[in-house]
Amino acid sequence: MAESFVDSFKTELIADRVWRTRTQLELAIVGYVAWFNTDRLHESLGDIPPAEFEALYAAQTETTLALEQ
Repeated sequence: MAESFVDSFKTELIADRVWRTRTQLELAIVGYVAWFNTDRLHESLGDIPPAEFEALYAAQTETTLALEQ
């Protein structure tokens, strides 16, 4: 899993780009990680973003716990 992320990171963010300052690179990395963790469509999650999947799971879990009580 980590290797897949590193490959995507290198291909989509690092390859064929040059940053003028370290700060520009750091901001690009923060933006990429934020996008990767929240907004990208994830095939194994049914082509929905991870943040949306987690919200749906949390809502489902709350409903299940409420029904059990």
